[in-house]
Amino acid sequence: MAKTKELTVEDKLRALYDLQLIDSKIDEIKFTRGELPLEIEDMEDEIQGLHTRKQKILDRIAQFEDEISKRQLASEESVRLIARYEEQQKNVRNNREFEALSKEIEYQELEIQLADKKIKKAKEEIEKLNKQIEGYTQTDDDGNETKIKGIDEIITEKEENLQHKKDELAEMMKETEKQEEALRNRAEELRQSIEPVLLKAYDRLRNNFKNGLAVVSIERGASGGSYFTIPVQQQLEIRERNRIVVDEHSGRILVDGDLAREEKEKINKLLENI
Repeated sequence: MAKTKELTVEDKLRALYDLQLIDSKIDEIKFTRGELPLEIEDMEDEIQGLHTRKQKILDRIAQFEDEISKRQLASEESVRLIARYEEQQKNVRNNREFEALSKEIEYQELEIQLADKKIKKAKEEIEKLNKQIEGYTQTDDDGNETKIKGIDEIITEKEENLQHKKDELAEMMKETEKQEEALRNRAEELRQSIEPVLLKAYDRLRNNFKNGLAVVSIERGASGGSYFTIPVQQQLEIRERNRIVVDEHSGRILVDGDLAREEKEKINKLLENI
């Protein structure tokens, strides 16, 4: 079995810089989408919040409906008891028994009144809650009407707007889908060829800088991205490509200008063929 060729420092630098060029191109594609993906995420969260709010209202309505059902049953039981007590009054032996039954009847009548009051209150609360869901028309003292949107209408409007945003994003992604997929595949191939320690350092640097530049070239004697002048001796070491050199100011990995130009030409040809 043939031995796998060991990568030289130059091979590693070329792989890292290629990965940087490709990742930067993917960043550029993402940038063209602007804030749209974040807007969509925020809208989805907002709609989910509205659905949660609606469900809480529906749960509250269900509680009131359950209370109405229980009060109605209690009222029916009171009616039944009153009828029984009135029947018993016809067969009492003395005024004392009659008065006792009368008090029971009076108590049950009060229970019916209380049940009716609670039922009325619960129905009023249900009506208010349904208005929150369905919306309602509000009239001021001058007779002017104002339509108050309910949660259902708000959800519908926001879902329609969300779909519009998703369609817009899908159209934008469709234009770059083939290129982005090819770039991601190439980036994955490169990541597989880079040793884990270097890859970890690369990813850490990418996350540390807003522009995502972890590997930069020497431009006019300065480090690309930070523009701090690189000492001449260090520039010579970088051009020799015998070791990984990092910018002492930013920590970025440095490559010489010739290597950078060669790799840019190679990546540009790759992009032309996508």
